[in-house]
Amino acid sequence: MLQVFEAAAGWSSVRERLVRRRIANRDLASLDEAVEFAVRWHADQTRPAGEPYVEHLLEVVCVLVEAVGTTDIDVLRAAVLHDVVEDTECLLENVRERFGDRVAVLVDWVTKPVPSEGQTGEEARAAYLTRLRTAPPDALLVKLADRLSNVQRLDTHPRPEKRRSYYLETVHSIVPLTQSHPWFRQWYADWRDAFGHVAVDNPDACSQ
Repeated sequence: MLQVFEAAAGWSSVRERLVRRRIANRDLASLDEAVEFAVRWHADQTRPAGEPYVEHLLEVVCVLVEAVGTTDIDVLRAAVLHDVVEDTECLLENVRERFGDRVAVLVDWVTKPVPSEGQTGEEARAAYLTRLRTAPPDALLVKLADRLSNVQRLDTHPRPEKRRSYYLETVHSIVPLTQSHPWFRQWYADWRDAFGHVAVDNPDACSQ
C-alpha cells in the first residue's frame, strides 16, 4: 500500500511529530522561524485541489524526517522554503539574509527559473529538469520529497490533462533521480503502479 504523508493538522501537529523524532529544540526553533517566514510569503495561496499551500511544505518536511530520517536543519528549512522564491515575490537574497547561504543554495537548486529571453516556458522547464541531474545530494533530497508530496494524491488534481502530463514527467525526469536513494526508489515504484491509470485518463491527449 502506498505510504501517504499528511500535514493537514498544521505546523503544531507536525512539530509534535518532530519532537518524537528527537529533533533538537534549537533546531525546532529554527524551523519555527522558517515556517513563519513561508506562511507569511505564501499567504492565502492554495494547492490545485484547494488545500492551503503550507500543507505541501509541511508534507515535504514529514517525508524527509519520517521516511528518510533527515535531521539536517538546513535541509529541513530549505524544504519549508523551497517554493518561496518560485511562487511568491520573495527574492533569493531575502532567503539568504534570513537563513544563510547554504539554505539559499538549496532553495535555488529546486527553484524553476523564469524563462530567459527567447526561451519558452517548456524549454525553461526542460532545462531545469535536466539540471537536477547534477544537483548536490541535499538538494536532490528536497526535490524528491517535494515531488512526492505533489504526486502522492495526483488523482485529486482537477485537470485530467495535467494529471497525465505530470505523471509522465515524473516517470521520465524524477524517477531516474531516485537510483541512489533506496527508500525513494521503492516509493516511486509503488507510486507508478498505483497511479499508472492517470496516464490514459485523457485518451485525446495521447494524440496531441
